Amino acid sequence: MDMDMDMDNPDSKRKAPRRKGDDRVILHFDLDCFYAQCIENANPHLKSVPLGIKQKSILATCNYVARKHGVKKLMGIQEAKRLCPDLVLADGEDLSPFRDVSKQIYSLLKSYSWNGRVERLGLDEVFLDVTDVVAYNLGLVNHHCLEESWFCLSREDPERGFAFDAREVKGCVWPPDFVSDRENEGTDSLRLRLLFGSHLAFYLRQQMEGLGYTSACGISTNKLLAKLAGDRNKPRNQTTLLSSHSPVPFLDPLPLRKIPGIGGKTITAMKSLLKTDDDDDLTVHNARTNPAVSPFALERLLAGSGGGGEKGIGRKVWLLLHGIDGSEVKPARDVPRQIGIEDTYRGLTQLSQVRAGLVQITTSLLRRMHVDLLDDFDAVTPPISPAPTSVGKGRWLAQPKTLRLTTRPYYPPSEWDKFEYNHGRVSKSVALPRFVFDLNIEPESIAERLVEGTLMLLFHSLNPDKSKLCIGLLNVCVTNMDRAKESSRGGDIMAAFQRQREVEEIRGVAFADEPPDGEEKAEDTSDDTEVEWVEEEDEQDGVRCRLCGCVIPVFAVEAHGRWHELDEGWVEPQGG
Repeated sequence: MDMDMDMDNPDSKRKAPRRKGDDRVILHFDLDCFYAQCIENANPHLKSVPLGIKQKSILATCNYVARKHGVKKLMGIQEAKRLCPDLVLADGEDLSPFRDVSKQIYSLLKSYSWNGRVERLGLDEVFLDVTDVVAYNLGLVNHHCLEESWFCLSREDPERGFAFDAREVKGCVWPPDFVSDRENEGTDSLRLRLLFGSHLAFYLRQQMEGLGYTSACGISTNKLLAKLAGDRNKPRNQTTLLSSHSPVPFLDPLPLRKIPGIGGKTITAMKSLLKTDDDDDLTVHNARTNPAVSPFALERLLAGSGGGGEKGIGRKVWLLLHGIDGSEVKPARDVPRQIGIEDTYRGLTQLSQVRAGLVQITTSLLRRMHVDLLDDFDAVTPPISPAPTSVGKGRWLAQPKTLRLTTRPYYPPSEWDKFEYNHGRVSKSVALPRFVFDLNIEPESIAERLVEGTLMLLFHSLNPDKSKLCIGLLNVCVTNMDRAKESSRGGDIMAAFQRQREVEEIRGVAFADEPPDGEEKAEDTSDDTEVEWVEEEDEQDGVRCRLCGCVIPVFAVEAHGRWHELDEGWVEPQGG
């Protein structure tokens, strides 16, 4: 998007950004109280009672029956019970079953995409760019008989589709008093494109309801507006934003915290420009129209000395305030860049606690690897049941090369204002041992072995001073995905992986921290809203063997231990 100002000139006039036509049709689906729906589908008798999903001492979410009693997500358990004594609590600590359902919904929506642009946001939100599907159907419609239109879902099969009335938008519309000039609008107008998009959105929502999951949907011309439009009428509804040529009236009443891309740090910094501490004054309108707020002022505030923001953040925020978002819906990926599981704690001070936490996280991680990386894993498994182990099932579509452990100290609430969320967060990466891919072993057994033989060694390296041990976060992640192709003769994919590894080992390739040249560095996939890059410590150091005293690279510790076991003449030193 072009701008009518010089970003480097503080005297530049405050002008609204020039808006180029955006002819995209973007759908944003948001599953209604997703965790609660998963629990309800596995336990139908809970659909009519107040239900909360517990994580630690707070509610991760709750159903709409509970919300009628005043219960809200992220509320403390005691406060929720006080407001609703009949509240039923379900455990939400293990995210694996929720991830299974999320993958099922994602796969369903992806099957209706033509251009492959299907982007998942967290576990319960999905963006679809359906511009090409809508354009194709606009070319087929009979404008003299709109009420008997047919929406084609396949170029190859004209009978695959659904009937719809192309005279009216399906679902809610913003603005509510929008009046269309049908006689003068073109056959490919913005209204018609979004109208067609609304009927496709309704059809897809019906398909999801066939699986047992209701959702809200927003339809507009970019990701920002589609997401905000979907928030307008919840639950089990959809909203089409028809004022996309001038979305300012739609955005103006919204609090700044509701705008995706404008996080807590940005809002805190902007309070100085707006000269207010009153949250009621922190609206899009007040920020957009305040004379002190300009792209240059925002850049200086957010990316200048001490701001910490990336270059261009001022322009980005200024565009968001005007409803302009040029970001593309990312293409769907059959294999994720990385898979990570983390948990937070109120200070782990004993190694036994750390070990137990790592076993739990690693078991969840292995189960998720089976869901995401095995080609015939049954993702339709009832969601809230003992997590399937996949032992002996499927074959690996990809195998991660690298294992990463991240830790962070615990800070009591009284110190939260002194530190950033990721303060003290440190990471180390090593080659992922091959035994984790053995489908004949239960994930729990593999997790125990991986924790004892690798992760605890990494933990000791990251936290050498045990007298000050107080851990607030553990994160275990696998990354650097290795996709081996089967030969044309149909060779076993596991054998293909093994051959590839053997060749690379002969060549001296190290399976450790960084992806090969030309590959993109994996992004952090944790569920944090704001992701900060952190420097990893130098990983050239090793671990000193307690038997022979040699310093062994961390990735070689397990093999070194086996070497000692095979050495019959070796005697372990006394007191070691």
